[in-house]
Amino acid sequence: MRLQQILVLRALGLGLPEIGRILAEQIDEVEALRGHHRRLLAERDRLDALAGTVSRTIGALEQSRKDGTSMTAINRPENLFEGIEPAQYEETLRDFPEHAEAVTRRVTAMTPQGIEAGQRERTARMVRFAELMAAGLPADADAVQAGADARYRALTELRTVSVEEYRALGRSCVDNEQWRAAYEAIAPGLAAYQRDAIEAYAASRPG
Repeated sequence: MRLQQILVLRALGLGLPEIGRILAEQIDEVEALRGHHRRLLAERDRLDALAGTVSRTIGALEQSRKDGTSMTAINRPENLFEGIEPAQYEETLRDFPEHAEAVTRRVTAMTPQGIEAGQRERTARMVRFAELMAAGLPADADAVQAGADARYRALTELRTVSVEEYRALGRSCVDNEQWRAAYEAIAPGLAAYQRDAIEAYAASRPG
């Protein structure tokens, strides 16, 4: 019976650590599966949104080829980070534990509406950088540096962030797999462009 229980839960997609916790802590299977179901639905919605973005990009690229024009594809989702939980913010900032704690404190104190508004603004900032990149502006151009300065000021609203830490955060745009994927979902090359913009900003300021 115990083996059957394990096999059923495994077939339904639960990981072995979670199955072990259910068995060890005698967690109600129905409640565990309800939580699993909610996560599956959230992941379905996320993938649907991503599929829609990819579809729009395909259409834009096909149109540009038909017109004979070159373009930097820019995806403009309303909210690239929809459904991300506070714990996931902390995971993406694992190399910056002090900042992760500050972000988690801020997010957990916010309403769902406030979280969504912040996510939409974060997406909008990324799209604005992509538009500057597509326009051919170098990373040290005034308009790009104004965006880098705005991001730095937003970070310092959470806690004191040194210029060197900001530079390290900028490098993570490329080095951190999750961050790089988010930037590249907006436009190819955006992760490196953001990194270079922050590097130029940091180089122009005292430590």
